[in-house]
Amino acid sequence: MFCSKCGTQLADGAAFCANCGAALATFPVEAAAAAAIPVVPALPSPYAGFWLRAISYRIDEAVLVLGVGILALIAVALIGVDTLRTTFEGLDKNEDQMPVELVLIIVTFFLVACVMAWLYYAWMESSTSQGTLGKMALGLIVTDLQGRRISFARATARFFARFITSMIPLGIGYILAGITEKKQALHDIIAGCLVLRKS
Repeated sequence: MFCSKCGTQLADGAAFCANCGAALATFPVEAAAAAAIPVVPALPSPYAGFWLRAISYRIDEAVLVLGVGILALIAVALIGVDTLRTTFEGLDKNEDQMPVELVLIIVTFFLVACVMAWLYYAWMESSTSQGTLGKMALGLIVTDLQGRRISFARATARFFARFITSMIPLGIGYILAGITEKKQALHDIIAGCLVLRKS
């Protein structure tokens, strides 16, 4: 048996390296009990892996779809069903071009939905809960690289960095959360964030 730290050859059953004093991971539990040395169990990684994050993302996606659906109902109520019907009838008559009103409605709706998503993620991840509803449901938090609560600006950078992550083919930007040492997706690396499990 050899010390993993300095490489010194050790006697079987040794608890510590005689050369550097490092505790040996292979020290048997029975020997530790006999020597009255407490054995510390291996703790799970504090980093949230790919699948936990994927589930939390699906929960957040459902929350946002519900929010956008409510927004759509409010928009229809404000614009009026008759106005929308007239706009779509105009679309049937003018097959070569889309009515300006319909373009404005679509663009405005898209922009408002994007702002809603940005505020949802950035505000909740920078709040005292340190996570969206999906993350809270699974006991996850978003922190900086030192494990501290992130600012609204950093949460904003993390949100918009997700667009870069989404552009990487085959979802590789997201898959990084399952294979990197600290379980960081590409947007986490860009924004300098971690997603951790609450202790």
